[in-house]
Amino acid sequence: MGLSAPASRVHELAPEELELYRLLDAERLPRHVAIIMDGNGRWAQQRRLQRFFGHQQGAESVQYVVETASRIGLPWLTLYAFSLENNLRRPRTEVSFLMRLLKTYLVGNIRRMNDNNVRIAYIGRTQDLPAEVQETMRWAAEQTQQNTGTTLTLALNYGARGEIVDAARAAVRSAMANAAQTGLSQEQCVEQCAQQITEEAICQALYTAHMPDPDLVIRTSCEMRISNFLLWQIAYAEIFVTERYWPDFRGIHLLEAIAAYQRRERRYGGLGEKPSPAKTAAPDEAFVRS
Repeated sequence: MGLSAPASRVHELAPEELELYRLLDAERLPRHVAIIMDGNGRWAQQRRLQRFFGHQQGAESVQYVVETASRIGLPWLTLYAFSLENNLRRPRTEVSFLMRLLKTYLVGNIRRMNDNNVRIAYIGRTQDLPAEVQETMRWAAEQTQQNTGTTLTLALNYGARGEIVDAARAAVRSAMANAAQTGLSQEQCVEQCAQQITEEAICQALYTAHMPDPDLVIRTSCEMRISNFLLWQIAYAEIFVTERYWPDFRGIHLLEAIAAYQRRERRYGGLGEKPSPAKTAAPDEAFVRS
């Protein structure tokens, strides 16, 4: 299922982060946190700035959050960086800017990622991104592939429905290849293929087959929707929503979300234990069970 949990470097946290971290149960940290980074444009509009400035500030937030994640030993962090819908529906000038920003982020932060023992990976239909962007992505992955700490996964040109379609196609191809070797009739092959299309077969064909499912999904900017992100994988994830725009999100806010996560009881459809009284959430955030 991937790398073992990275070593904790909590002594490197900022004082206010360390104070909050000490209130957490270090044995119950989520293995995988996924974040829908939203609100870059609105952050910029509130300041009467062009949307591009919001995206630039959002890129800064990524590294702050990644560093905090690496210091507490979070094994997996997945960020929804660029969706299929972004690629299809945003103005070409904005898409081009986002591609340049991605290249700049990867090149400019490789040293910081290596200093923090962060390994970078990607999910999505990345083969459809510009060739020069793919080249930089490969270079960054190679530069960090020996790191053993947090795996930072960027969802790029990603859509969950598209992922499920791709996984179903791959599972069918695999099942058909297996059936073709058996010498069965066409009708028997079809039935054998159908029997092989299981949840496990789909899971193994997803982009995230090498990763544990997210335990916690964070959404910024107070939008109460999933936006086609990891639909299969977050079936039992806890969801934390905050009004804070992504450019204002920092490591301390990641810890706040984890604190809220630890106040929940994950039952996976069962009855579970009698829950202990939950603390009241801050007024600018909501915590929802998916």
